[in-house]
Amino acid sequence: MKTIKGPGIFLAQFAGDAAPFNSLDSIADWVAGLGYKGIQIPSWDGRLFDLETAAASQTYCDDVKGMLAEKGLQITELSTHLQGQLVAVHPAFDAQFDGFAPAAVHGNPAARQEWAVQQLKFAARASANLGLAAHASFSGAFAWPYFYPWPARPAGLVEDAFDELARRWKPILDVFDENGVDVAYEIHPGEDLHDGVTFEMFLERVGNHPRANILYDPSHFVLQQLDYLAFIDIYHERIKCFHVKDAEFRPNGRSGVYGGYQSWVDRPGRFRSLGDGQVDFPGIFSKMAANDYAGWAVLEWECALKHPEVGAAEGAPFIDRHIIKVTEHAFDDFAAGGADRALNAKLMGIG
Repeated sequence: MKTIKGPGIFLAQFAGDAAPFNSLDSIADWVAGLGYKGIQIPSWDGRLFDLETAAASQTYCDDVKGMLAEKGLQITELSTHLQGQLVAVHPAFDAQFDGFAPAAVHGNPAARQEWAVQQLKFAARASANLGLAAHASFSGAFAWPYFYPWPARPAGLVEDAFDELARRWKPILDVFDENGVDVAYEIHPGEDLHDGVTFEMFLERVGNHPRANILYDPSHFVLQQLDYLAFIDIYHERIKCFHVKDAEFRPNGRSGVYGGYQSWVDRPGRFRSLGDGQVDFPGIFSKMAANDYAGWAVLEWECALKHPEVGAAEGAPFIDRHIIKVTEHAFDDFAAGGADRALNAKLMGIG
């Protein structure tokens, strides 16, 4: 068994234009002061990180790692959630997702996709230069607007959507393979990969690609009412990243899983700061330890109620006390009698 690394923190929800959140150096001081040991870097945020330079320059990557090491920090993973989203966009969301890309490709879905694919390839090389084993991203989506089967879907629509999704991702996965890095797709509503079944559909179409893996975030499973502990049992070999994020589901007589188009505060399913929701984190960390998850436990803070800086301050000790330092020997070794084949035969009545 392996002891999970952590606590780590995803910087995306904290980066901003005001100090200490406007540079990697200063935000690193802030998170180190809260007790974090790792940071997951949003690669699209130029205030914190230059992805293209990192892909081309080992010196740049060494300098970033060195600066962080001086503060007692490591990079857990790079993230391309926004760029990964743009690998596959349904036209219904074109206007909303244009904001994830440079202005030069707005209104041009083909150019936007080409930019996104290049970003993913940069991320593969940058991750290798940083010595990282895994990378966090989204899959994008063609079929999401049709997740509820009314009106009845035309035969083959979902299958065709997944065929195209796989066609776009397979060359990207190959680049990650060349660089020795796993792509961990966050299993997330709004993405075509939003539960175990859809991940399997994609995995089959990319030929069980060894680099097609999972970012596990139980909060999204609470909102879907999916068994997030059983998910670990089924998919643990493919789980390469872990977002520690809480959520709650409180159905009522007026609204349920679909949320009634309400704001996050008023939805029955909503994200919460660690410890304020319903997620069974002792159960999750136990299953992760039992299944040899060797990666990082990374806080992704999203809460409809609590201030982010409070959530960040509470997150590091919460994760730290849930990480199980795994045992190196069985608790009853003291009573072991050693190997004795003759005794075994006698105990079975065959000696």
